Amino acid sequence: MTRFQSSLPFRRSVIAMAVFAAMASAYAQSGDDKSKTDEPKAEAGEVKTTNASITLGVGGVSGGAGNRTIYNQYNALGLNNNNAAAGILGFDYSVRDPEAMTLFKFNGSNLLDDSRELGLSWSEPGEWRLKASYGELVHTSPYTINTGINGLGSTAPQVVYLPGGVGSGYDTQLQTKRSNVTLGFNKWITDSLQFEVDVKTEKQEGTRPFGIGWNCPSPTAPGCQGTTGIAAGWSTLMLPMAINANTSQIDARVNYAIDKLRLSVAYYGSFYKNNNATLNPVVPGSLNNPLGQLLPLSVGLQSILNLPVAQEPDNRFNQVSLTGTYDLAQSTRASFKLSYANTSQDQNFAASGLTGAPTGVSSLGGNVNSTLAWLGITSRPMPKLTLQADVRYANRDDKTPIAPYVLAGTAVSTNQQLPDQTVSGKLQAIYQFANQIRGTVGADYVGIDRGVYTPTARAGGVSALRQNTDETGLWAELRRVMSETFTGSVRISGSQRNGSNWLRPNPATGVSEVTDTSSFPSTAIFSPTLADRRQEKIKFFGNWQPDEKLALQFSAEGGTNKYTMPTVYALQNTRLSLYSIDGTYALSDTWNLTAYASWGQQTQNQARPAGSVMAFETTNTAAGVGVTGKPTGKLELGGTLSYVNEKSVYAQSLDTFAGADSAALLGHRWAAVDHFPPDGVEAVRQV
Repeated sequence: MTRFQSSLPFRRSVIAMAVFAAMASAYAQSGDDKSKTDEPKAEAGEVKTTNASITLGVGGVSGGAGNRTIYNQYNALGLNNNNAAAGILGFDYSVRDPEAMTLFKFNGSNLLDDSRELGLSWSEPGEWRLKASYGELVHTSPYTINTGINGLGSTAPQVVYLPGGVGSGYDTQLQTKRSNVTLGFNKWITDSLQFEVDVKTEKQEGTRPFGIGWNCPSPTAPGCQGTTGIAAGWSTLMLPMAINANTSQIDARVNYAIDKLRLSVAYYGSFYKNNNATLNPVVPGSLNNPLGQLLPLSVGLQSILNLPVAQEPDNRFNQVSLTGTYDLAQSTRASFKLSYANTSQDQNFAASGLTGAPTGVSSLGGNVNSTLAWLGITSRPMPKLTLQADVRYANRDDKTPIAPYVLAGTAVSTNQQLPDQTVSGKLQAIYQFANQIRGTVGADYVGIDRGVYTPTARAGGVSALRQNTDETGLWAELRRVMSETFTGSVRISGSQRNGSNWLRPNPATGVSEVTDTSSFPSTAIFSPTLADRRQEKIKFFGNWQPDEKLALQFSAEGGTNKYTMPTVYALQNTRLSLYSIDGTYALSDTWNLTAYASWGQQTQNQARPAGSVMAFETTNTAAGVGVTGKPTGKLELGGTLSYVNEKSVYAQSLDTFAGADSAALLGHRWAAVDHFPPDGVEAVRQV
């Protein structure tokens, strides 16, 4: 006898969009509705059971194509080409055979759009399992590009002058597609010993944003002449990168468990192959200047712009690891992980079309060894107290050979080795003061040592580096049951990052420690990731359930980051605010209503030397409502309607030391949209 039954849960989309989905499940012969698909043994009287369901629906997004581009980057509903609507199709099929003690599953989702997935598994629970899957993921750049480039998407794009000026080219959007296949096998050798292996291969193809540029004169190109009234001495060109690559991965492990000990020995390997070794641009002898005037390129610039540009090289990653847990006592458990990994890259320069390598050097010979050790302990020494602690050590040993790759005038410099040693730890205590009150306090620490700077390397684009940074954080949370229907919590946290003395780069002679930061000019450039930083956060959360039908969750949080560097430029501070409410309501035993609303704002204040001071602010508002119901035993319906509005504001003004070129460029850029206030520029993007 064959039995059919159904199961079709409805899940609210996590993406804010206007969607209505109508879903139906169809079945053949029906019998008893009870089954346990994971039981390894057949019970007396059990019969072969087949479950089948199909999901049908339609989704749509309001607004014009321009408004949909940000949202449509990843949406899993086939809207990557800015379609206003798309179909939804999915299915689930399974067969459980108690006599053969096997379970077969086959499912598919998003079959009508750009993120389709198929999965298949066949197993004898507790003995073995075979599985296979296929998936696709398409990412579309949110920006529409108007260009005259010939061969866009190839490895040899040709820059073409547009006689009609800005906007007279063709419109295009860059898109990347990933297609992957995964195979897996599990085998329980004994009750305490299991073997697992998964193999995955992924194909990446398409185009992504990229560009090239050069500014003459340059120490690395002495023959290149600068800008004059009749020639352009610099250029920045948008040239999309053609993608044609493959990544293969293997993950194999042996799991062992006995009494208090559980161990897992694993190997993971990743192998990247890029079929496009270089980008080979074709740039004409004349280009527009920032004001749209066609000028011939200065002597030496065209040949530099037409040089091949290396893409991501082939590389390999191999890792072995040991993870496990051990019960030290009835209420105390230790967890640990040890791993060793090697990353290598030795793609041949000449075979990739790259010439001019140092004498005797045929490839980078990249070789990086990584080690990791982690230990964590969780203990409950008394019924009301839980203690947690962990410490982590990670070391990256860069053994890449040093070679003279850079020639600036007569100065020769090499590549830079990038060692890194990170030590981190965390302590946390949770105490139940009473039935209604629970408190949590904790502290964490992260220390990074970036090693000794390669003395023969040359650092560009920054005024100083740092070898060590240390960050310490503290947090506390109080959760209380206010009444039988309401529970609330508040969490506050803060952290402070400091570091060692700044290091001033010296061309090809390493770095010099700076003890007096006043020696840096006011326009010095520092990286925010190395700067002193003070971070503060607070979060409120509430859960209200007045009856069995209604449940509401409230959340409000805010935070700030303040950066301290010996300069008035770069990133100064950031601020984040977020408020949300989420609820469910049972209309009846078979119908449920869901709704949510959120508002968030993020602000960044930063400045660029001799250019513009910019305050960047993004505000996001989202809301949605959904309904699910089961009008019959075999039919389930559902739908969601969502709204999202994102507004980004760039408030710009000129720096005191800004030159006439910056003022002209800023004014020309926004005059085209007839929005140029006397004291600055404010650009608004609304989605």
